[in-house]
Amino acid sequence: MNDDPITAGVRRDDPQPLYRQIKQRIREQIDRGELGTDAKLASERELEKQYGVSRITVRQAVRELVAEGWLHSHPGRGFFVARREEAYELHLLRSFTAIAEAHGRVPASRLIDGRVCPAPAEIARPLFLPVGADVVMLKRLRCLDGQPMVLTQDWFAAGLVPGILDLDWSTGNRSLYAEIRDRYRLRPDSGRTTLSARLANEEEARLLELAPPAAVLTVEQIAYDPQGRPVNMTFSSHHPLRYPLSLDQRGQKDAAGG
Repeated sequence: MNDDPITAGVRRDDPQPLYRQIKQRIREQIDRGELGTDAKLASERELEKQYGVSRITVRQAVRELVAEGWLHSHPGRGFFVARREEAYELHLLRSFTAIAEAHGRVPASRLIDGRVCPAPAEIARPLFLPVGADVVMLKRLRCLDGQPMVLTQDWFAAGLVPGILDLDWSTGNRSLYAEIRDRYRLRPDSGRTTLSARLANEEEARLLELAPPAAVLTVEQIAYDPQGRPVNMTFSSHHPLRYPLSLDQRGQKDAAGG
C-alpha cells in the first residue's frame, strides 16, 4: 500500500476516512460526466492500486455508493453507474402509481405493518378524532422497478374504512386510494402538504437501503373530502437520490398517495 500522503487525490492526513474520500472522488467523476450512466467502474483491484488503499477500504466506499443509489451491481460483471433519477412531482391528489407510470417505471409495494390502534394526539387532532379513538395504520414500502423508494404510513379513522386490513396488502401493487375511492366512496379533494428532511432512523435506513448516517426527505400530508372532512393522514420518507421530489403546480385531481 502506498505511504505517500497524497495518492490520486486521497490524503492520509485528512481527518475524513479514506473510504469517504474515495466515495467523493467517484461521485465527482460521475457529476463531471467522466463516468456516465451505465459506465463500468474500475475493478476493486484497480481502485486499490489507484488510491493506494486496502481492498476493504475500496469495498466500503463502493458498498455505500450502491446503497445511496450512485452505483448498481451486476453479479459477475462488476459495478456500474446508476441512472440519475429525474425528480418526481409531489401532488397530494395524484397517486404514487400514476406518477410512476407517467415516468415509465413499474410500481410495486410491500406491506410492513397494518393494524387498528388507539390514535395518538398527533394523529387524532388532524383527523378530528378524540385521542385514543380507533384508527387504522397501514405502513408500506413503495418500490419502482424493484428498488425501494418510499416508506409510507397512512392513518384513517377506523370507522371510515371497515375491513380494510382484511384485504391482501402483502403482494403486488394494490392501490390504497383506489380502494377507498371505489370500496368506501371516499373522495380526496384537497389537502395540506409539509416537506422536511432529517436523518433516517434505523428502520428507514434498512428498508430504503441507505448507509447511515443518511438523510431522508419527509412528507406529511392530510387529505380532505369536498365537505372539508379529513380522509387520511400520510407520513412518508423518501430516498433522497432515488426519489427526489418536485412540486407539481398543475390542477390535477387524481387519487391521492396510493
